[in-house]
Amino acid sequence: MENDKFDNAQSKTLATHQIKYAGDSDRELWDGYVRKHPDASLFHMFGWRDVIHRTYGHATYYLMLMACDAGVDAAPRRAEEWRHSAESIIGVLPLVHFKHIIFGNCLVSLPFVDGGGILASCREAEEILLSEVVGLGRKTGASKIELRHAQPLLSCNHISASCNEGSGKPLKVVTRSDKVRMLLNLPESSEMLMESFNSKLRSQINRPLKEGFASSIGGLELLEDFYKVFLVNMRDLGSPVHSVELMRHVLGEFSERSRIFVVYKSEEPVASALVVGFDNVLRNPWASSLRKYASLSPNMLLYLRMLEFACDNGYRVFDFGRSTTGEGTYKFKEQWGAVPAPLYWYYISLDGKSLDPESSGTERFKKATHYWRKLPLIVTKIIGPSIRKHISL
Repeated sequence: MENDKFDNAQSKTLATHQIKYAGDSDRELWDGYVRKHPDASLFHMFGWRDVIHRTYGHATYYLMLMACDAGVDAAPRRAEEWRHSAESIIGVLPLVHFKHIIFGNCLVSLPFVDGGGILASCREAEEILLSEVVGLGRKTGASKIELRHAQPLLSCNHISASCNEGSGKPLKVVTRSDKVRMLLNLPESSEMLMESFNSKLRSQINRPLKEGFASSIGGLELLEDFYKVFLVNMRDLGSPVHSVELMRHVLGEFSERSRIFVVYKSEEPVASALVVGFDNVLRNPWASSLRKYASLSPNMLLYLRMLEFACDNGYRVFDFGRSTTGEGTYKFKEQWGAVPAPLYWYYISLDGKSLDPESSGTERFKKATHYWRKLPLIVTKIIGPSIRKHISL
């Protein structure tokens, strides 16, 4: 595993450690650690704290584990020495607190996206952060904790043992692994990209071009057009829509690495997407298209433009986002050459109740979904964000 080099570097027992709840002044140290870690993702960056809090007001807890390999003659570090010693950071865990009378009380790392979770330099650091989040969950009255990982954290048995040690109350842990990320390794140029596609895919891409569809790439100036498509698509799917402020804050926080793509029929936006880059990966957290134009395949032009942009701007991997194996979105992404990479979502029950990860999704709201599709668009735009903010998916 890539993380082995971190394990080797921190193989000694942690003689002294301190967990700090990071604030604004720790942003540079936090992001410095994240950028160097081989398993880090876009969603570990400190900026997501501000994006989520500014949009929805959720409380956030950003745990930063600092360690000193104190020898026999080593003196304890003072608080200010911990605070300013970047090399002593050996783990981070970003958390968002959801608390609502209907939707429940839980800690999530991270909501609304595919990743987050514990990022640590060694197994012991993982265990310390895990114990801390369980303690935090109890203090906040949370009924469960969700940790969303792209890499296996620990075995379920190991997690259970770590969580239950000295707790006085057995905890239940479930791992959900039915979802995957769809990843496409990219060539060095958009010209090479087109050459890699088979004739059937190229024919599908050419259809919206022949129909006269056009595309634009930009930033905040395209947000309104992006959201017009996104709003309709979410209503048609039966899902409450995110606030437009979420995307506005993403574009503001990650301005140098984020873009909006919009496909137009004449002047009408018919497909749109937002992408954000981290390291050599370009991720697509939100993409939508209007169903009434599905037969003309505007989404094919949309994804072509995103992939071309990724190739020509130095990205080596395009992340199509989360899918369920075998379903429609999985097959759509697979036709571009994307391959599945498993996701590991850990659920820790703090109230002793059995966990059913599937029930945390739309399965619980099938009837509501049916009626939501029938609502006028203006109604979903007004009330959707006040509901969506409490749904962590």
